[in-house]
Amino acid sequence: MTPKPTSPTAIELLQSQSLTTLVQHEIERQIMAGTLTPGTKLNEIEVAGRLGVSRGPVREAFRALEEAGLLRTEKNRGVFVRVISLEEAEEIYALRGVLDEYVARTLAESITSEQLIRLRESVEAMHHAVEAGDSEAYYQLNLAFHDTLVSMVGNRKLMDTYRRLVKELSLFRHEALTGDSSAPPKSEREHRDIVSAIASRDPERAAQVTRDHLVRGRTRIREMLARAPGAAAQAKAG
Repeated sequence: MTPKPTSPTAIELLQSQSLTTLVQHEIERQIMAGTLTPGTKLNEIEVAGRLGVSRGPVREAFRALEEAGLLRTEKNRGVFVRVISLEEAEEIYALRGVLDEYVARTLAESITSEQLIRLRESVEAMHHAVEAGDSEAYYQLNLAFHDTLVSMVGNRKLMDTYRRLVKELSLFRHEALTGDSSAPPKSEREHRDIVSAIASRDPERAAQVTRDHLVRGRTRIREMLARAPGAAAQAKAG
């Protein structure tokens, strides 16, 4: 008698899901770090070979990252790292600004001494990165600083929404901080101002300082695009 095909065991399913998660996190890390730049084509076989996994987890990771807004699939062409257009980046910035101002107001009313210490330590780490001229380290610390602010609010839905926006925006703004040596020092001072405003316990001041920081950040990106016609063309191509 021919044995009936067996269903995947719980362990097999867990292993598959774990591999998919690991592959997803690694591809996402490379995108956020700028190793995989917008427009890069991803080959399923090549990624599987490089990461030492089968094609199944890679395929599932691609699907998850497409749902997360980091990859796109083009029929008969393949899978690519998404290119965010200037128009879409502006929309993301506008929405992120609303969330950031809410976070600043909320923390100005509720932040603890321990949380303020964490924020000041984060800003000091940024300062060290600026002094070392390490723009890539600064970029990652910048992301971590804002992520910490949002996490301190304690709203899981807010956190999920914010992280998605930031990941999508990273496809557009990475070059603005890593490609311009004058950007990190300016950005660092603005982060110090945000912490000071939150520490003042004045919600409106905290919101205003945060708003100013975002406006300047958008200005730096526009200036970067103006200096790099190729980048501007890519941004419009999204």
